[in-house]
Amino acid sequence: MQYTNSLTKKNPQAQFVLDDVNPGERIAVAMSGGVDSSVAAALMVEAGYDVVGITLQLYDHGAMINKKGACCAGQDIYDARTVADKMGFPHYVLDYESVFKAGVIDDFVDSYLQGETPIPCVRCNQNVKFKDLLQTARDLDAKALVTGHYVQRFANKKAELHRALDHNRDQSYFLFTTTQDQLNYLRFPLGGLPKHETRAHAMRFGLTVAEKPDSQDICFVPNGSYASVVSKLRPGALDAGNIIHIDGTILGRHDGIINYTIGQRKGLGVSSPEPLYVIRLNADKHEVWVGPREALAVNAIHLKEVNWLKGLEHFREGLNCMVKIRSTHAPVEAIVTASGPASATVHFANAEYGVASGQACVFYENDQVLGGGWITSQHLQEQGKPL
Repeated sequence: MQYTNSLTKKNPQAQFVLDDVNPGERIAVAMSGGVDSSVAAALMVEAGYDVVGITLQLYDHGAMINKKGACCAGQDIYDARTVADKMGFPHYVLDYESVFKAGVIDDFVDSYLQGETPIPCVRCNQNVKFKDLLQTARDLDAKALVTGHYVQRFANKKAELHRALDHNRDQSYFLFTTTQDQLNYLRFPLGGLPKHETRAHAMRFGLTVAEKPDSQDICFVPNGSYASVVSKLRPGALDAGNIIHIDGTILGRHDGIINYTIGQRKGLGVSSPEPLYVIRLNADKHEVWVGPREALAVNAIHLKEVNWLKGLEHFREGLNCMVKIRSTHAPVEAIVTASGPASATVHFANAEYGVASGQACVFYENDQVLGGGWITSQHLQEQGKPL
């Protein structure tokens, strides 16, 4: 894949002038303390904008101050402020702990208890960053809210959301809930850059975060242990139950369904002459059902809370497009049909494996994001009925 190197342009600032926002006007930059949002802010200063940095304190970071690879902890707030001081713009830290707990953490915990596989980063964008933070930016009279996400926004007849130029860094899957009104206000200056060039800009600006590692874990989950967070917030979440083969045979016991995800193969806690995978989770009965890989085959799924960026009317009769059912999966062919104002059915061209309720299904046409929704149920190809 070829990229345009903005570092060698005669006027690199021109590449980062925002659509419909003139240099000199005020913009807000959402700053997590990482290299991406820091560079986005620095590029905006260089392009001549009146920059205001905003960092959200999303949880009590006292217990996580020594945790590396997670966003918005105490060190990250300090890093964001250091970048603002270096580049000479004001920086504010806003306490959003209660909003974050209600809109993200509680949803994450409840989803796991229901046997789902949640994506809290999407809920954070939906319920906090692109809602309350966006409103805060408007209250500051900012003409736009800039983020360090690797996605592209193109202003045609209306603003469109597209995958990043570097598909290996693309974050469009996590932004499928972005509404048209929000997209009109948001800007993503890093969408046309490879990550190595972002770091090169950080070095050029002399930012202390230039070599800071990328966030890997969910910010409020220490050491990647989802079970410890869920059990702490919901006592009883680790109730034991049966591990059952899909032929009805009880193979053993488990210490909580929150330790299992659809499609999981390793660490099941049972032995078998054949490879076994988690096929489904019955939260009400605390059951983990396992079986061979072919039992994971799914040919259709149902979606709720669908966001129609392209417009609902295009999906009424079914639209052939590409869809992603996990952030790390390549897009696959499917037909998306609206079944209601905010619901849809997705029929895959070929059976998919490891589809989990609670994950997102995002629709694409080439690189443009058409919309997406939350997976609520799935169908076994062999049985043709919901799990």
